[in-house]
Amino acid sequence: MSADALSQEALLTALRQVKDPELGRDIVSLNMVRRLEMADGVVSVDIVLTTPACPLRDQIQDDVKAALMALPGVKEVNINLQANVASDGRIRGSLQLPVKNAVAVASGKGGVGKTTVAVNLAVALAKEGAAVGLLDADIYGPNVPTMLGVDRLPPFQGEKLKPAEAFGVKVMSIGFLVPQGKPLIWRGPMLHSAIRQFLSDVAWGELDYLIIDLPPGTGDAPLSLAQSIPLTGAVIVTLPQAVSVEDAARSLEMFRELNVPVLGVIENMSYLELPDGSRMDVFGQGGGEKLAQKAGVPFLGSIPMDPVVRIGGDHGSPVVVAKPDAAPAKALMDIARRLAAQISVAALQAERPVPKIEITG
Repeated sequence: MSADALSQEALLTALRQVKDPELGRDIVSLNMVRRLEMADGVVSVDIVLTTPACPLRDQIQDDVKAALMALPGVKEVNINLQANVASDGRIRGSLQLPVKNAVAVASGKGGVGKTTVAVNLAVALAKEGAAVGLLDADIYGPNVPTMLGVDRLPPFQGEKLKPAEAFGVKVMSIGFLVPQGKPLIWRGPMLHSAIRQFLSDVAWGELDYLIIDLPPGTGDAPLSLAQSIPLTGAVIVTLPQAVSVEDAARSLEMFRELNVPVLGVIENMSYLELPDGSRMDVFGQGGGEKLAQKAGVPFLGSIPMDPVVRIGGDHGSPVVVAKPDAAPAKALMDIARRLAAQISVAALQAERPVPKIEITG
């Protein structure tokens, strides 16, 4: 075996010591190493993350550099980080829906800021570089168009509706199709038909993530959705207060009954920061985290109260865009990254063929 071959094997061996902190496996076995070159003491490597919203990308990059720099003869390491969102493996061909991951955002009761969270999660994932769609399946309260500042659909694309676009997110809502303020008094079969049409009759294109904003509660909409499209999982939004948590727990258990994985719990309006720096627990404290612990699911994070969230929603500019340095925006960006990590964990549970790694010396 040549010296070059030995050094190449040493490089791979070193990289096998680097683990993805979320997935708990080394980056070689996870197929994250796609190109590896060494010349004159300079190592160049392509690392393909499972999501552009990887919350620990900096740690992975630092660990790769440290592992390679520890080898004798290595003078410099050049790392090229890329991203390729893993599919959950569920077949959605019957709907002709090229979506890698579909995530429902749900709540047990209204008024907890579920739509605000769904909108900001979608925009946050798009900001990180993912291809994102947002389906407003809250038929009875379609507020997504208002929160994204869009009021109409583009012209038809062939035989399908073309979704609106805002902040890099493709958007579909019943709010585009009915007069403003008109109530929709629909029974279950009509609801089921509408949700299915929003999935199959809209030209979504290829998406990394389809975020679906559901009506509150445990009624027809989540059941119709689960029957219409294989879901990667559901996210439960709650306030800290006991009444909200009780209802959120029912929503969580409903998804389990439907065999839909629960990806995590988000606590909204967790506290109000006062001018003197102290915090007021307006709706109680820690209810969302306790629910997640009791249910054995991840707690994705808490979002503080702040008027900028409401102002952004009222004016069609989500807080993660309008006020990215505000505490709620930072919390929502962190939650979006944690959600992306949970989706990657779910998607990579099934083993996939290992692609050939191109190694040159």
